[in-house]
Order: sequence, then C-alpha cells, then structure tokens
Amino acid sequence: MSNVIDSIERAQLRKVPRFKAGDTVRVHFQVIEGQRRRVQVYEGIVIKRQGSGSRETFTVRKQSFGVGVERSFPLHSPKIEKIDVTAIGDVNRAKLYYLRGRVGKKARVREKRYGHGSSAELIGQAAEPVEDEVTPVEAKGLEEPEEQDVSPEPVDESPEAAEEPEEPLEDESPEAEPEPTAARAAE
Repeated sequence: MSNVIDSIERAQLRKVPRFKAGDTVRVHFQVIEGQRRRVQVYEGIVIKRQGSGSRETFTVRKQSFGVGVERSFPLHSPKIEKIDVTAIGDVNRAKLYYLRGRVGKKARVREKRYGHGSSAELIGQAAEPVEDEVTPVEAKGLEEPEEQDVSPEPVDESPEAAEEPEEPLEDESPEAEPEPTAARAAE
C-alpha cells in the first residue's frame, strides 16, 4: 500500500530552485478572492525549511512597515507559480529563529560572496536546468563550434625581425580588392 502513496506523492512533486535557510527569495503566490485570481509576490528571508517530499514547507520572513511578518508556504503547492532566489545568504544555521528578536539592520543576513562572482551569477547556477529546453544551436541541427585558443603569439623584438616586411594574408591579396564602381570612377 505504501508504494501507491509514494507514487502519488512523487507525481505531485515540482521542480523548484535550490535554496536554503538564509537565502532571500521572491515567491509568486496565486491568491483567489471570490471569482478573481491574482498573483501576489512575497519577498523575504527563508528562516526555515521543514518536512520532506510533497509535504515540505518553507517559511519566509520580511519586515513590513517595521513589523516582522512570517508566512509559510508548501513547497510543491500548485498555487506557487514560481520561486526566484534573489540572494544567497551566508549563515551557519538551519533555522534562523534568532531573526525574530532583531529589527532593522540587525535583522539582515550577510550575502555570500565568491571572489569576482556576485550572487547574481550564483543564482543562475542555483536554478536547476530544465531538460526539455532546446538551445538555438540544437534547433538548427548544427554542432557548437569548438573553442579555439586565442593566446597572443610571442613577439620577436630582435632587429632582424623588425626589418622584414610582413607577408600579406590570403584574404588581403590584390586580386581580392573590389573593382571601383561607376560612382567612384566619376569622382
């Protein structure tokens, strides 16, 4: 019997970007008010993730007009249109309940940095790639060109090398020059 339940729960799972406690996320949540549907965006810091499988939830905290507001979302809910990870936090805890006692600048979470890269580059890597997407190169049926080594050639600064004239390249041959047009000839 548990195999049936597991298979049903597996069918309800959705692909979501990778995020953890401390990350700043933007959750696009569908709100139904009577007959109207609208998308509400809720942005804040993830203070916890709990559960597993289709029952997994995450809690997002934000400051709204000086008041701390927390909202829990089911991770695999069909009402969540998308989750955007805007910043990756540098924290050493799985549950950030200590943020509840802090206000203002003290309630911020330090952003993780890696050398030159910014969190925007990391966010692009954090989202799981969709396997069904077809790149423009694949659509045309062409293979991607191999990367060529574009390292500069060593320069010989000896006096003999400076006196030798350079040989013209194949593309710069005198036969390859275009013939003057009638407008040029008139000038």
